[in-house]
Amino acid sequence: MVDGERDLGLWVTEAVRGYVNESPENSLQDEAGERAWADPLVGFSSGADPLYPFYKEDIGSFFMTPVEWFNAVYPELEVDPGELTVISWVLPQTQATKAEHRLPRRMPTERWARARIFGEAFNVKLRGHVVETLKEAGIQAVSPMIHPDWERFKSEKYNFASNWSERHAAYAAGLGTFGLCDGLITPRGKAMRSGSVIARIDIPPSPRPYEDHHAYCLWYAKGTCKECVPRCPANAISEAGHDKERCSAYLQVTRRYVEDTLKIEGYGCGLCQTGVACESGIPKELLI
Repeated sequence: MVDGERDLGLWVTEAVRGYVNESPENSLQDEAGERAWADPLVGFSSGADPLYPFYKEDIGSFFMTPVEWFNAVYPELEVDPGELTVISWVLPQTQATKAEHRLPRRMPTERWARARIFGEAFNVKLRGHVVETLKEAGIQAVSPMIHPDWERFKSEKYNFASNWSERHAAYAAGLGTFGLCDGLITPRGKAMRSGSVIARIDIPPSPRPYEDHHAYCLWYAKGTCKECVPRCPANAISEAGHDKERCSAYLQVTRRYVEDTLKIEGYGCGLCQTGVACESGIPKELLI
C-alpha cells in the first residue's frame, strides 16, 4: 500500500509524467525515434463531481458516471462516488510536430499521423500502466477507454458520442475548456490528446479556474479569432460550431492518404489544432 503520509496526487502525477518522459514506447515509431508527446499535464476530479451526472443528462443516458464504471469492474464492492478520483492527463504534441503541421495543407503530415496512430497506441499503454501501478499499491482502478464496455453512441443533442469522454473528464479536472471546433484548449494548447483512469483513491480535486465550458476560446469569449474555420479542409467548422458528420467523412479521406501515401495503417487530421491562437496554450488575450 502507498505510504499514507505521502502526497497521493504527487505520486500519481509522477507515475504519469515518469512513464511519458522516460518510456521508449513514447515514440512516433520513425527512423529518428522522435517522441510522440511532450511533458504531460495531470489533473484530478472527484467521482462525486456534479458534472458527471450532468454529462449523463446532457449527452445521453448511455454516458456512464465514474461510479458506474467502477461498479462495472468491481460489482462486489459498495462504493460511494465520493470515494473515487478521476485521474486525467493531457499529452501535448511536440514542437516539431506542431511546426510541421501548421503549414497550409489539406492532409496530415507524417509526424501528425504517427502521433495519432502510434502516439495513441502509447496512450493506451499509459492508461494500462496507471491502472497497474495503482493496483500494485492495493488501489482498485479502471480506465474506461480500454475497458470492453466502452462504446460509441449517437447523442440526440450532439450526434457522435460515447459512454465516456476523455476530454470531458479533463474539463472536470480543470485541464481545459472547449473551443469552436470542439477541441479542448489546455494550458499546453489544443494540439494534444488526453486520457483518464478512475480509482478508489482520495486525491483532492484540482482547481477548476473557469465556469464557462468555452472560457479559453476567443470566439466564444470575445467574438474574435475563428482561425480554426479556414484551417478545416472539410469545411466542418463554422460560427455554428463543429459539424461532426462532415469531419468524420473527411477522416476517411485522410485514411486513404495515410495508408496509400505514408504507408501507415490508420488516419489523422487535426489541422484545426495547429496554426491557431490556441495551438500551444490559452490565447494570450484571455490571460490579461
